[in-house]
Amino acid sequence: MPQQDNLSDSNSAGSDMSVFFLSGILGLEAMHLWISIPFCSMFTVALLGNCTLLCVIKTEASLQKPMYYFLAMLAVIDLVLSTTTMPKLLSIFWFNFREISFNACLVQMFFLHSFSIMESGVLVAMAFDRYVAICNPLRYATILTNSVIAKIGLAGLARAVLIMVPLLFLLRRLPFCQSHVISHCYCEHMAVVKLACADTRINSIYGIFVTLFIVGLDLTFIVLSYVRILRTVLSLASKEEQLKAFNTCVSHLCAILMVYTPLVLTSIIHRSGHQVAPHIHILMAIFYFIFPPMMNPIVYGVKTKQIRDRVRLLFRGKNV
Repeated sequence: MPQQDNLSDSNSAGSDMSVFFLSGILGLEAMHLWISIPFCSMFTVALLGNCTLLCVIKTEASLQKPMYYFLAMLAVIDLVLSTTTMPKLLSIFWFNFREISFNACLVQMFFLHSFSIMESGVLVAMAFDRYVAICNPLRYATILTNSVIAKIGLAGLARAVLIMVPLLFLLRRLPFCQSHVISHCYCEHMAVVKLACADTRINSIYGIFVTLFIVGLDLTFIVLSYVRILRTVLSLASKEEQLKAFNTCVSHLCAILMVYTPLVLTSIIHRSGHQVAPHIHILMAIFYFIFPPMMNPIVYGVKTKQIRDRVRLLFRGKNV
């Protein structure tokens, strides 16, 4: 089989320390072309949806609010995550272009993991936004000013960079003297670490620490925000007021589920590696980087009347 031969050739290229090879979806190589169809479709929808969302938020005066600024941040992050993974993935599926330099691998890894951390931070910021809007509505405009929103965005960026830079330095110090075939479709941290012919315990421990720290801390803040929101909503007099208040949180809750569910499942599958087929793990990991970017604009477009109306006018070619 040609693809197997290519992987064998890549093993023999192990003397070139600067070149690595991505395996694609192990066990499903013969189906790569068919698998590319849904992933290419989701990538196209993600690009169109997030670009449209950014255009609408920029041009619609009624959307110049904190909630939509955070949504714009989420759209930018989703665009980066999907464009960092999908072009290389599709080149493997369509043209069998598996080669990637070590430096390019590190760059891809940095963008994937740092922007995933930023996405988690933006979801926390959006939870805080809903908490202020529902629990302290009279102070909403004074608490979430443009300056505060900018500082939150910069803090999220700084946190992601400060966490990821040590991970890259730890990886660069490792020698790779055996196989250079990464058993994945992209440069996933642990998949690269497994190729090192040295003690990788520090890398593994730091990787686990980062995952537990980010997911644990951010989910704790989100849960605490929604506990306060739930208490406030239940204290409202009428059912209509309760439904109206809670309805403003539905889109954000959907975004949380779409981001954290694949992340948790991928982590569980990764920890029970020998019990799960490799292609399941790889497909779930790819799903994490393409499904939320595709669905977030759809969910917010369906649930937000201002976005829905503006998109309708935009595609009709009318001026507002």
